[in-house]
Amino acid sequence: MNLLAQIKNIQLPRALRSRNYRLFFAGQGISLIGSWMTQVATIWLVYNLSDSPWMLGVVGFTSQIPTLILLPFAGVLIDRWNRHRVIIVTQILAMIQSLTLAFLALTGIINIWQIIVLSLCQGAITAFDAPARQAFVPELVEKKEDLANAIAINASMFNGARLIGPAIAGLLIATVGPSYCFLIDGLSYIAVIAGLLAMQIKPRKIAATNTKPLERLKEGFIYAFGFPPIRAILLLLALVSFAGMSHTVLVPIFATKILNGGAQTLGFLMAASGVGAFAGAIYLTTRKTVVGLGKIIAISPAVMGFGLIGFALSKFLWLSLIMMLFVGVGFILQFAAGNTFLQTIVEDEKRGRVMSIYTMAFFGITPFGNLVAGGLANYIGAPNTVIIGGIICILGSAFFTKQLPALQHLIRPIYQKMGLIS
Repeated sequence: MNLLAQIKNIQLPRALRSRNYRLFFAGQGISLIGSWMTQVATIWLVYNLSDSPWMLGVVGFTSQIPTLILLPFAGVLIDRWNRHRVIIVTQILAMIQSLTLAFLALTGIINIWQIIVLSLCQGAITAFDAPARQAFVPELVEKKEDLANAIAINASMFNGARLIGPAIAGLLIATVGPSYCFLIDGLSYIAVIAGLLAMQIKPRKIAATNTKPLERLKEGFIYAFGFPPIRAILLLLALVSFAGMSHTVLVPIFATKILNGGAQTLGFLMAASGVGAFAGAIYLTTRKTVVGLGKIIAISPAVMGFGLIGFALSKFLWLSLIMMLFVGVGFILQFAAGNTFLQTIVEDEKRGRVMSIYTMAFFGITPFGNLVAGGLANYIGAPNTVIIGGIICILGSAFFTKQLPALQHLIRPIYQKMGLIS
């Protein structure tokens, strides 16, 4: 009886008390597991078809370069469009893309050029989907003070899927092949589309404007890069995305050539990074204020950098898994904390544009890092390439930390106006 009473007294996290956010959380949680399965299956399939680090970098580049090109314009349009409808359309298109990949793999006719074309399509879809989802979150929570909690839960959901998806993918690839990872991913979109259709969204007031799209795009960049704290966070994320995240396309080399494993080893390594990221995201959900996030943003790239260096030097699976934990913790703390900070202070009418620039700093810069990493790995080896990336992340952390006191001084009046500090 006491146990039942305790269960009834358990309170949901603040953001999950909003019906629309619960629907979003449930649907995205299922779909993201499928997305991570596809990511692992894709790099494994590419490496098996080509046996080339360079080709891993090429496919990583093509999957995200459309995002860099289209994101700025997507942000302008998302500020003017119904974000709810945009996400429904992008999720339907992503489902079609995944099912096409599954069909080609299941029939045995898949090859590298088809993967590249479908990766380009996915990158174009992501250019609209990612900033739309980021900007849509404030419309899902009933109370503005629950926004930080919602963003942190988003990060934990993303990385919970990052933990589960690669582990399942590793097992499936080892037993029945990568094709079924693509199929499960395609079918998982049904959950998120159903959740989106079940939502009851209040119409968002969109201010009338005669400003041309290119002028609104320019306005968004001036707003984002004209304020030093926002600029510093965007540049730090771009640096880490370029130098640090490129390790993801090289993981198959570590799994097979260095750790003498197979698909399951790849899945475990990706899942270990997910465990670390999930732990970091859970920590952020326990925070009740955005005050103090600057220190977390400053130190997290260094945590990731030391993890990358340790991973590159490791010759043992258990040590590699531990290092990947630190990589995951470091990146998600920076990414989610930066997201929370921006979503808190940005003006709603510019939210789509700012979040598109923020997304571009990750998705848009990462493909160049993938391309450079793939090329470098051909000449100096994957371990040396990852070590260089780790060193760059540590240097970026040190530079941001040096700037932090001046940035905090600029943020303090905004926090005072919002009532976050006295």
